[in-house]
Amino acid sequence: FRSAGAAQSQDPPAVAAASADRKDALRALIASATAEGAVAYWDAVITPETNDELASKFRQFYGLPASFAVKYTLSATLNLVTRVEQEVGSGNVTIDVASLASPPWINSLVTGGHVMRYDSPEHVHYARAIAAGMGRAGYFVPNGAYCFVPAWNTETLDFKGTSWRDVLGAVPAGRISTNDAPNSATGLLSYMGLRQNLGIEFFRELAKMRPRFIVRSEQTAEALVTGQDLMAFGGSPGRLLQSNEKGANLKFLLPKEGIVLLGAGTFILAKAPHPNAAKLWIDFTLSEAGQTILSRREALISARSGFKSPLPDYAPAIDELTVMPVDWTKISAEEIRQGKAEWQSIFAP
Repeated sequence: FRSAGAAQSQDPPAVAAASADRKDALRALIASATAEGAVAYWDAVITPETNDELASKFRQFYGLPASFAVKYTLSATLNLVTRVEQEVGSGNVTIDVASLASPPWINSLVTGGHVMRYDSPEHVHYARAIAAGMGRAGYFVPNGAYCFVPAWNTETLDFKGTSWRDVLGAVPAGRISTNDAPNSATGLLSYMGLRQNLGIEFFRELAKMRPRFIVRSEQTAEALVTGQDLMAFGGSPGRLLQSNEKGANLKFLLPKEGIVLLGAGTFILAKAPHPNAAKLWIDFTLSEAGQTILSRREALISARSGFKSPLPDYAPAIDELTVMPVDWTKISAEEIRQGKAEWQSIFAP
């Protein structure tokens, strides 16, 4: 028999901070997760250094042993989609948690019964994101949001534009990059959102600049650092931050027309091999502590209500952004195929 006082003295920080009516359930969840011994997640944004901090703080918060394994894979977006679809198709699921900024795709998984219903206690802080179509109650919400925006190296380009349209003709043809949309799930959705708001003629003019096509955003930033490109049409503030921390002088524009905000929905697969550990991982990454790590290290924009960004210059509060209207809930798989075909007809005819 263990007294209440003894239980409290041995409780990890998560239980100590929980409301009285949740403590026993949380203790049981932690015990089950400890028995599972691991959690495996795939992500398209989180870098190894960020994972290391998340994993360390995660173990500490729930009092998990050092032997508890956080198995992490950083993947290109389409590779993540392919891997998840292969696993759910075969029934041999090794991934517990996946995160990707493609609400239409995640919704299709929910419809197919491949996403576990889990009403995380953190979901209450993401009501606005759910209302905006970046999440679905009981299934997924964004663990962070990001955007692709014009970027340049101030050492090689003096750009003073304020609009998306100011990018057109700003550098010589062949000295700008853009997302390789057919090979990037998030790059394609960004194109579709911008196309809806800026019109197709804008992209026909952009194509005349003969942009290079890049899949990974860290490669986009590196090409600006080396001078290979003078401008990026689809720069990632998070990767620009990481380059600047190494001594670069990259800058980006949040155009006055607004941005297409991509929320990286995080969810548990229905046949997750470590379901209890997965629930704790979801809870932690969506908590204020987890969001602070993701925002500070990756310049991800938190969709958590009332969150104060530790990096307001790179990841402003969501309430401070002008976000282009895109109804993610109404974008079908067929529309995504049509968007891909249209992009190819413009940029790679």
